[in-house]
Amino acid sequence: MAMLRAPGLRLVALGLIVAQCCQGNPAPAPQAGGGSQTVSTVSTATSAVSSSGASSSGSGSITSSGAASNATSAPPVVSVANVTSHGSYTGPPANTTGPLTASVAAASISGRPPSPSQTTYSADGRLHGGLAAPYTPKGGQGTNGSAPVYRVQSDFDYESVALALYQEWIELDLFHWGLARFSVQDFQDAGLTAEDRYLLQFMAEQEVGHATALTNMLGPQAPVQCAYNYPVTTVREYIDFCQKLTRWGEAGVYGFLNHLDSREVGQILLQSITTEARQQMIFRQFEGLFPMPVWFEVGIPQSWAWSLLAPFISSCPANQTRLVWQNIPALRIVNQPNPFRRNGSAANNETIRGSWGANVSNTTNLTAANSCTNATRVGERCGPAITNNRTTPLSYAGRRVYFEWDEPGTPIGPNNSYVTNTTAGQPQYAAWVTQLNVTYSRLQNVSGRSAYTLQPNTSTYVGDPAINGTVFVALTDTNLFVTPYNLSMLNPHVVALGMYQAG
Repeated sequence: MAMLRAPGLRLVALGLIVAQCCQGNPAPAPQAGGGSQTVSTVSTATSAVSSSGASSSGSGSITSSGAASNATSAPPVVSVANVTSHGSYTGPPANTTGPLTASVAAASISGRPPSPSQTTYSADGRLHGGLAAPYTPKGGQGTNGSAPVYRVQSDFDYESVALALYQEWIELDLFHWGLARFSVQDFQDAGLTAEDRYLLQFMAEQEVGHATALTNMLGPQAPVQCAYNYPVTTVREYIDFCQKLTRWGEAGVYGFLNHLDSREVGQILLQSITTEARQQMIFRQFEGLFPMPVWFEVGIPQSWAWSLLAPFISSCPANQTRLVWQNIPALRIVNQPNPFRRNGSAANNETIRGSWGANVSNTTNLTAANSCTNATRVGERCGPAITNNRTTPLSYAGRRVYFEWDEPGTPIGPNNSYVTNTTAGQPQYAAWVTQLNVTYSRLQNVSGRSAYTLQPNTSTYVGDPAINGTVFVALTDTNLFVTPYNLSMLNPHVVALGMYQAG
């Protein structure tokens, strides 16, 4: 491959590489267990930012004239080792129980009105002052010419990015694990080819880059790889789990991205999470789902993402950096729609019992008559495809949805060293969190830790049913008004949390 030049281009490496793969060539055969494939790389060498935030020139740095030197090296990636064991935690009782903590300023954060200055700008399409530079209007953040520092700037930044790194590590392992756990025939029986398996392997390689970038921005105490426990036994269950895991991983970053103190860190996260969004859509296509059934992708608070992720982390090294976020009890959708059924909305008790709030679909008990995986009729088939459009939807407005939820106090997460907790009262509502909306529906027949509700009929805008795709459902003790930017205000009122396969 010819070396690409980048005249006038100045990037910050952060341990990232620019890669081109498989252009004009057939996909290499995948290697089980995450065996590496040679990927042609292009070094866009520049100044690298250390974890302390100090700049140091890297090899092949771009000169002051803007001409790239003939560098062939790239910044190194973070150390990665294949996880050698998987399964539930079986070690001694945890010495540390619960999240990181310190003195607490208040039981919750009170709502306040917006600042008056946020409503004074005259949005009339005209300029209201001089230009900062040619073609450059005044305003914006980080636009005054100061050199960017790609380093976390607060506890909020650190805890948020550390959570994202926990997510990158499990994805790296999960994608490799699937290739090692299931045979070529298993994948073929699920309609996935050698090229599909190589795409899965390449997604694992993407996670190496993501983990490297986040580690560099966090510094030497950044979380490292752990051991994990996956509840799936078939390729289709595995794909459904990957689809849901990347869904909460993507949404978890969207939820905090614009709240970070370091906008530079947010920029790198943005460029990694958009890759994960593509991964999530690919898993939907592997699963035979419509690839993007919504107009907007949802964001969720950090504690929601951690609550969904933590149950699948078995153990971590003894000196692992811990997180501050809450572990919310799991919500089970008893009649979770099953995307592998011809009539997915007819499913009942078809989730994997060890999948916690992820509510992963079970394929082992489906009969040939009920399964859509071998269907050939348009509107019924659900095999891997660029797109499928079901005649019978997975869910619909007015559908009765049954819930069961865990009580708080369950040891969970790495080494069982965290404990599920809620500060909410008795659940009264189901909060459907999807796209730009939080829509509440009343819980009915609440008995112990079970109830049901009716799926709401609501739209984001005319023509866009809000409850579609893979959505989040939280049981709450009130119907607090929240929006995408302040959704975490709902946290003190959440009783249990789960995922719902609406479409």
